[in-house]
Amino acid sequence: MSNTIQVATLPAWAQAAARTLPLPVIALIIRRLVRTVIAKSPDILDRLGNHASVTFLIDPTDLPIQFLVRPTSEMLIQCRRSVSRGDYDARIAGPLAALIAMVSGELDGDALFFSRDVLIEGRTDAILSLRNAIDAAEIDFAMEFALLWGPLKPLAEDAAHFVFPVLKHLSGVDMAQRRIQAE
Repeated sequence: MSNTIQVATLPAWAQAAARTLPLPVIALIIRRLVRTVIAKSPDILDRLGNHASVTFLIDPTDLPIQFLVRPTSEMLIQCRRSVSRGDYDARIAGPLAALIAMVSGELDGDALFFSRDVLIEGRTDAILSLRNAIDAAEIDFAMEFALLWGPLKPLAEDAAHFVFPVLKHLSGVDMAQRRIQAE
């Protein structure tokens, strides 16, 4: 009997839709989300310590978009269609559902790594530090995403309630099934 995790990839239609999204818009939304999270949990940067200046590549393997993250940089996050090896110090790659489930605490990062659903390379010490900082902050990314939209929050909640069940189905875990509530 095997305890491997089987995480599916996004369907072809979702991957095609992602190809049409303008990178500056995606970057703006994600940058704002991460800045909001850091503002609410500034100890994330403290927990990263000297790894806060590391450039992380978050690489959803089922999307045509990659994210360069440098926590102490003014740009914070850059979205790109392709990244070369010299652009980052540490890489975390895997299907989007696995990456979100890992960040949300729904799936164990070690289990995803050993099942080969998630690949890490480069500065593994920095990746471990990032994972520990995110785990300690107990961030609800679905709620934070909805709150970004201000008066459009109900529409963002509806979108989250559509997207997260799809990700649940793909990853096999219950991701943000609860109703998003403002603080």
